[in-house]
Amino acid sequence: MTKLMLHDQAMGLRKLPSFQAPDSARVFTIAGGKPRVGKTSIVVNLAVALARKGRRVLLIDENPCHNNICTSLGLQSRFDLLHVIYKDKKLNQVLLQGPENIAILSAMRGIHALNKLNPLEQDWLVRSFSELTHSVDIVLIDTAIAGTTHVLPLSLASEQVMMVISGSAASLTGAYVLIKIMSQEYTRRHFLILVNKVGSEAESFAIYQNFYRVARQYLSVTLEYAGYIPNDEKLRSSTQLCKPVLEVYPSSQAAICFGQVVQNILRSSCPDKYHGGIDNFIQRLIQTSHLSMANFMV
Repeated sequence: MTKLMLHDQAMGLRKLPSFQAPDSARVFTIAGGKPRVGKTSIVVNLAVALARKGRRVLLIDENPCHNNICTSLGLQSRFDLLHVIYKDKKLNQVLLQGPENIAILSAMRGIHALNKLNPLEQDWLVRSFSELTHSVDIVLIDTAIAGTTHVLPLSLASEQVMMVISGSAASLTGAYVLIKIMSQEYTRRHFLILVNKVGSEAESFAIYQNFYRVARQYLSVTLEYAGYIPNDEKLRSSTQLCKPVLEVYPSSQAAICFGQVVQNILRSSCPDKYHGGIDNFIQRLIQTSHLSMANFMV
């Protein structure tokens, strides 16, 4: 019964109407199969690199407070998405301002409450986010990695999914499992792949090629190499300082690589069917919020 219900939800998801404007915001979910792949650092530094290219960036953070974007930047969030859902605060009142005027939304509690919203509350949330239509160009989502993760709904609701992998077997296996679920159960076919924590570009591309061969052999997917981030002491140092590496060490190898990754993702296309910017993303997220990793046996 659960399997059938989820299948029906997925069919409805794929039939959502299109109202995407040519200048609507692009939405990227940054996901990883296992902890400690460096997702949050990647999200923060990509946001800074995008802002320096003139993009207006919103970060949506699903991670718990002890290991999230705010903590990594030395910020403290008093309010979050749940305050917007309950109408205690307006969306602009819960957004934090990060470096380079990046907007940050703490969303873990709110995302976990989405599947309980009634139609009026859903409409309120969609209308709240519609206020950002003309002030945000790029949305980056940092998904949690835990037993309670909503990485699947967030990924299905986004325009693009960028999977972060490293050379570790756990990272590769976890990323493969997520891609398998999204491709086989929900027909998402295209994924960006970012290789993190490697010694060189050659090493990163070798990891990507091996992962690509396995995925293409067993799954009907297309993987696109988004670039790599090296093992750079400057990146670790900037993380300890709660600063983006592009701000503290702008000429470091890590900073240069983040700039290249941004160019790659901005040039990337979206072969999967996707409709709309922020408004439609929130509609899709509400619908996919009923999905849970616990429903799947892989």
